[in-house]
Amino acid sequence: MKRFLSILMVLVLALCAFGASAESVLEKIKKAGVMIVGTEATYPPYEYLDDEAKFAGCDIWLAQQIAESLGVELKIQDMDFDGIIESVKTGMVDIGIAAFTRTDERAEVIDFSNLYETSAQLLIVKAGNGEKYSTKESLAGLQVGAQQGTVQSQLVETALPDSILFELKTYPNLALETVNGNIAGFVVDSAVGLAMVASSDGTLEVSGFEFTAEEASFGKAAVIAKGNEDFVAAVNEVIDRVVSDGSYQAAYDAAVADSGETGE
Repeated sequence: MKRFLSILMVLVLALCAFGASAESVLEKIKKAGVMIVGTEATYPPYEYLDDEAKFAGCDIWLAQQIAESLGVELKIQDMDFDGIIESVKTGMVDIGIAAFTRTDERAEVIDFSNLYETSAQLLIVKAGNGEKYSTKESLAGLQVGAQQGTVQSQLVETALPDSILFELKTYPNLALETVNGNIAGFVVDSAVGLAMVASSDGTLEVSGFEFTAEEASFGKAAVIAKGNEDFVAAVNEVIDRVVSDGSYQAAYDAAVADSGETGE
């Protein structure tokens, strides 16, 4: 009995110590004085590197607003897009802000903030092929690109079932495959696609193909590890404010103009 009580006491103490040491993401951020955001900086106007190789874009602006509201510094961790959610889940980064589309599938493993932007989707093709690849039938049997781990990949499979999904980790590489004629084109958020066309020196154009609103009208949100309702609430407070007062839209418009000028 004494041995049992001793073991029980050890377990109780261990659980108490674990409970005392466990802290929420928001507590961790405030204790460290730093908020670490995971992003993938090849996706203007949302996140990219400017001419001075500094992080820029409307998502980076949003991350800065959140950090300032918490009274902490912002640290940006650039990584592959398809690794951000896992990094948020494991605590390698505190929050993911990278034009994430809120989906039911992702919501099973991660929590989302409120939406801060909604965008249509474009098919970007090699210059001169805009009319050639303007229907689902014209794309049948051809490879259509999307960034690995994105909702655009799912969109190609659902809206273009007779096409062949071609995935790469970054959109600049997909653009290169398109210009070289290896794939018919690639699917991307409207603002990103327009920026890539504008900076392509005439090698890319927007296809005449259009997705329906039911197929593709994706809302953007930040991603946060589950069980951090206080942090979600703090992030939502900032998002609701910058959306309602128009400052996010202003940052978005500025990033659209800047990313076109930088040639990203």
